[in-house]
Amino acid sequence: MKNLIAIIVVVLVVLGLSSVYVVKEGERAILIQFGKVERNAETGEAMVFEPGLHFKIPFIEQVKRLDARLQTLDGDPDRFVTSEKKDLIVDTYVMWRINDFSTFYLSTNGGNYLQAEALLTRRINSGLRSEFGNRTISDIVSGERDELMREALIQGSESASDLGVEVLDVRVMQINLPDEVSQSIYQRMRAERQAVATEHRSEGREQAEFIRADVDARVTVMLADAKRQSRELRGEGDAQAAKIYADAYQKDAEFFAFIRSMEAYGESFGSGNDMLVLDANSDFFRYLQNMMGKTEE
Repeated sequence: MKNLIAIIVVVLVVLGLSSVYVVKEGERAILIQFGKVERNAETGEAMVFEPGLHFKIPFIEQVKRLDARLQTLDGDPDRFVTSEKKDLIVDTYVMWRINDFSTFYLSTNGGNYLQAEALLTRRINSGLRSEFGNRTISDIVSGERDELMREALIQGSESASDLGVEVLDVRVMQINLPDEVSQSIYQRMRAERQAVATEHRSEGREQAEFIRADVDARVTVMLADAKRQSRELRGEGDAQAAKIYADAYQKDAEFFAFIRSMEAYGESFGSGNDMLVLDANSDFFRYLQNMMGKTEE
């Protein structure tokens, strides 16, 4: 009897625990009975349970908890083609959340989030592909980016409604050219910059030659002018010296002749190794023979 009571108590406890479930904050729950989502008998809408303590029929009803919080879908960059048949690598992200839990559960194979993200990515990219295909690269870059994202959000919301999700935002984070196109553009830009640099260098060399020739011409003129001035000064100096000699000679011709002879003696016999073979009665030695410079008759 005691064993039976114990078994009954255990069964009641298990049934009690099995009939109670808790929905956490940020979650919503639906009940699945025989593979179908339970619905309200009056409205026919699926019953969605808010956070808190709830009850269910043990072993018959199963609880499926779904995340009701805001979700972010940030996939890998994808390739899009513009209206001018140019490829672009576009990186986007999508913000979404579940707004119809029953539809989401049924359309994603029991609330499979990976499948939901794959379906949502495919539909969002389809809308983006249509928007990019209607615009050129210049349109996208020059100011139609916001309009493109707005149109993509509208199309994404419409196409995702049958998944039971609400698309709140679609953002284009980055737009790049494919690597092969980028390399081609970089090479063309590099070639253009090199051509401009070569042109600047050529102009610089031309200007340098012009400046160098101008400076050389100025230097030549300055040197010629300096030489002319030096010759003029030298001529004036020689003239003044000749005048001074002439004036001195006129004042005392004998003294002037004596000084000139002394200078000649100094230059001739200054080193001590010079030898001159001259007649002793030569006019060169007249001041050595007589202090007055007069030769004997």
